[in-house]
Amino acid sequence: MDISFTGDKERRSSSSRARSPTTIQSLQHEILCTIFSFLDFFDLASCSAVCKTWSTVINKSKLLRVFCRNQWQMCLAGSSNGSSDGPEKPWEVFLEEMAVERHKLALHEGRIRVDHLRGHSVGVGQCRKKMGLLLTGSGDKVMRLWSLESYKCVGEYPIPDEVPLVDFDFDESKIVGLVGTRICIWRRNAMRSIFPSREGTFPKGLCMRYCDPEAVVGCEDGTARVFDMYSKQCSQIIRTHAGPVTCLCLSDDQLILSGSSLGGITISGLSSGERVAKLSSNDSSGIKTLCFNPGSHLIFAGSAAGYALCWDVRTMKCLWETRVSPSRVYTLQHMRNDASTLAVGGIDGVLRLLNQSTGEVISSCVLDGYLSSSSRNTIGTTQRMRGTRLSEDTPVESILSTRRPPITCLTVGMRKVITTHYDKYIRIWKFE
Repeated sequence: MDISFTGDKERRSSSSRARSPTTIQSLQHEILCTIFSFLDFFDLASCSAVCKTWSTVINKSKLLRVFCRNQWQMCLAGSSNGSSDGPEKPWEVFLEEMAVERHKLALHEGRIRVDHLRGHSVGVGQCRKKMGLLLTGSGDKVMRLWSLESYKCVGEYPIPDEVPLVDFDFDESKIVGLVGTRICIWRRNAMRSIFPSREGTFPKGLCMRYCDPEAVVGCEDGTARVFDMYSKQCSQIIRTHAGPVTCLCLSDDQLILSGSSLGGITISGLSSGERVAKLSSNDSSGIKTLCFNPGSHLIFAGSAAGYALCWDVRTMKCLWETRVSPSRVYTLQHMRNDASTLAVGGIDGVLRLLNQSTGEVISSCVLDGYLSSSSRNTIGTTQRMRGTRLSEDTPVESILSTRRPPITCLTVGMRKVITTHYDKYIRIWKFE
């Protein structure tokens, strides 16, 4: 018995020594490679963005590269463009392009599933998305941070006093909000600081954009005011328009893009404070929303008259103007690094997907059903229904307003568009 026991212990010890961390790591690598080999190249591209470990396994596996590129060639052989330059590009660029291509195909042709998340007790005004999280704010005096994977609320941030929440943004460590004529900073641990300390330090703010360490506030007097988050001081006042600044956008190369209720867009230097250019179009109505695509150097805007417009920042020329709605366009956005599709929403409640290059409306989407009145009416509950694409000859006015509530704000993620409305729900449109 003693000999048998000793032998078992020795075998276990020998087995433990054999399974060194390097061996276990190698086994995990092989298992992941085996699993990944069952995926198509679009899924593989998505997996490479999940975590550093998966990205390393995919990027360093020669077999997976060969497999993936062979599938890519097969796909190109059956496509109309026939281009085969994909495999000659760096592997990381190749994977990113595949993921973006999948996103494009899903938005253009995929089936639509809409998850309705009860986010607030009153209408949800705005939303921002980063790092798998969604920040929403409304008139119920609280901002909520949601996990887009579980739809669970992971943080609540109360709005001070009796002043309205105008605009907000966030990063890994903090939330920055424009509240009345003040800027608030909430740490993710819910601690809050407020500046300036006195009401009326700057004119009424209408919009705000934040890029650490600076927040830029568009004001009613036509100025853009730049605040340093750490010194808590206004570092610059930039005259951008003769009328109220209604929307802002910041570029990666230190440019401030601003739109006005009087129409027109100006481009100013964030560091110099000087106006670089002024963009104009045939649409003289007010600009309601802006976004900038750094990859294609295109600026997109939505107007009070229902137009979506596009300029090339390199030539300062208007490329296209498309009447997408009978009335105001409140919001438009695209996924970062995607130069194909622009999502547009406004007062008529139709989610429209446009070709970024031409302005052509690719698809118009509405809800395919109604919310159940018997569901629990509490924060955080969800309902699911289908979305549908309208045919080109379908009059928007023939669609019941309950199937197309006005879209106040939207943000775009991989194969999804998230919209907020005047009602209490956040809607996550998933394109399958």
